[in-house]
Amino acid sequence: MRLMRILIIEDEPGIAGFLKEGLEEECFAVDVANNGREGLSMALTSDYDLLIVDWLLPGLSGVEVCRQFRKESSEIPVIFLTAKDTLDDVIFGLESGANDYIKKPFAFEELLARIRVQLRGSTSGSSLLGVDGVEMNLAAHRVTCNGKDVSLTPKEFALLEYLLRNRGSVCTRSRIIEHVWDIHFDADTSVIDVYINFLRKKLDAAGCNDLIETVRGVGYVIRGE
Repeated sequence: MRLMRILIIEDEPGIAGFLKEGLEEECFAVDVANNGREGLSMALTSDYDLLIVDWLLPGLSGVEVCRQFRKESSEIPVIFLTAKDTLDDVIFGLESGANDYIKKPFAFEELLARIRVQLRGSTSGSSLLGVDGVEMNLAAHRVTCNGKDVSLTPKEFALLEYLLRNRGSVCTRSRIIEHVWDIHFDADTSVIDVYINFLRKKLDAAGCNDLIETVRGVGYVIRGE
């Protein structure tokens, strides 16, 4: 399955590095911004599953980052991780749009548990995906085509999941490689074409033909109903 993506907006390098290393060990894809303006820009221009935000940031406060982010996205969970620890601070932070609030110093295990709660809540209704005879059960890690099992490798499964989640929208090669391969730079995306070919062959063999459409020079899309 695809990597869940987390953005950490934290100006203390030691804390940011500790969080990034720990979360990557837990199989999350992690980006870090060290000031509020950079963090807000990244949050608004990339697809993240969760944000971890410090309150006292240079450039733009964490509260303002959260408020502006909420104008564009009402669903992505935001967790404040901050040294501001009074009850009024907690209430103010939550009312600014955060889903949770953790006071520094903190236990990584607690943060990890709270992250998983937020991500579970945001994805609980989406364990089944399907279109035109193809059904994907994320919990069982199973794909069927007109009732017939289709055996996919983990990367093929993650690629199909990403296309199905974005059904009707053209998925560019750069976004696919960021979400499925966790590569953040301008890399060679030819590997995507290879895996699309693998997927097509397996789906065609199972009777689900022409599911993935090529948008020449841009990427791929699953339309269907």
